[in-house]
Amino acid sequence: MDLSIIIVNWNTRDLLRQCLSSIFADPPGIQYEVWVVDNASSDDSVQMVRRLFPQVQVIENPTNLGFARANNHGLELARARYALLLNSDTIVLPGALQELVRVANLHPEAGIVGCMLLNSDGSLQESWASFPTLWSEVTGRNIRTRRSVGNTTGLYDVDWVGGACLLAQSQAIRQVGLLDESYFMYSEEMDWCYRMRRCGWRVYYSASAKVVHLGGGSASRASASQLIRLYDSKIRFFQTHYGARSAGLLRFGLITVNTAALARRSLTWAIRHSKRVEVRNRLSAQYQLLLWLILGNAQNPHPNNHGSDRNQSYLSPQHLILQRDFVLLRDFGL
Repeated sequence: MDLSIIIVNWNTRDLLRQCLSSIFADPPGIQYEVWVVDNASSDDSVQMVRRLFPQVQVIENPTNLGFARANNHGLELARARYALLLNSDTIVLPGALQELVRVANLHPEAGIVGCMLLNSDGSLQESWASFPTLWSEVTGRNIRTRRSVGNTTGLYDVDWVGGACLLAQSQAIRQVGLLDESYFMYSEEMDWCYRMRRCGWRVYYSASAKVVHLGGGSASRASASQLIRLYDSKIRFFQTHYGARSAGLLRFGLITVNTAALARRSLTWAIRHSKRVEVRNRLSAQYQLLLWLILGNAQNPHPNNHGSDRNQSYLSPQHLILQRDFVLLRDFGL
């Protein structure tokens, strides 16, 4: 077996159908298998797969286990030389799978190979980056590459690639280990690439393999819980690989910039009457994020249930008191 394609799904039935159709419309011409790992979807995703794509193997999880843990279920059962982690909100363009496997065959030192991701309008979606620094995370200006990456074709040695479409070599996985399941969402692919490079494997970005990434299929980063999970993953990465001091400095820096952003948005909310609802929603999400940064892990970004509503907030009593004050200000139009 040459290629195991693993797709984690959570309530993205229509997107998943489109993704699977794109795979089978242009099969890679090698021995391959497709796994769908479903995180307790309630939209009949599993039934759709079994009805329309009987050749696909399905794993049904009883709860939403998150991206890393669900992918690991697939990786543990994958039988091929290469494993491809593929988002359900992607459309595989002709030749992309063949190109990723070709690159991996030509470069046995490659632990991971990523592809060029495109937006739905065909524009470039930056899917590679250098490993984060305190400066890049606090300012939000992650340096996208250590050297110029072209927009058309070519192969580039990078620090890490995004997990929407990521091919990993099974030999490298056996040495480095599976995805770190302490990341419920976000940064797990960066952590994986970091561990790969630390063990001597290379990470490549192939601009010749192209995949459309629609984005936003399973989650909205604008919600408070998703923002908290994003920032929790960033701090977790620093704690794991850079140490407690760096993680503490990152938390302090994020508190500072988010306090300034909250003040700016509050002013915008008071002035721009035409977008008050939109600004208020963003303000509420950023407010809850700031509370989490200040109070630590009182707000749990990884609830045991991982319930079906991933936009739900999980607030401690301290957070509820502070949020009550925010609601009072909102109701008075402040």
